[in-house]
Amino acid sequence: MNITQFSVEEILDPTNIIEGKRYEFLLDVEVDEEDELYSAAGLEIRVIVGVIEENVRIVNYFIMDKANNEFLDFALEEDEEAEILGFCKEELFADSTEVEEQ
Repeated sequence: MNITQFSVEEILDPTNIIEGKRYEFLLDVEVDEEDELYSAAGLEIRVIVGVIEENVRIVNYFIMDKANNEFLDFALEEDEEAEILGFCKEELFADSTEVEEQ
């Protein structure tokens, strides 16, 4: 799996019901042609990440085929989830460091 581009946005909770913070990552990914998720147009994975202090976890994710904008009913493998979580952690902590330095 190769993440080609991404965006991230904090999800605000005006009710303060959710503990910690939530972020939505939109990841454009390419997968190998041999993978059952392969699509020539590529895939988009919408990942909801929860952060409580230093604990970062994937709350939920959705995989979408960019060719027809349909959600796919597939689960990521454990190593793919770990790769995505690692990417999200890296981006979240990189952003917080930049904010603190300014």
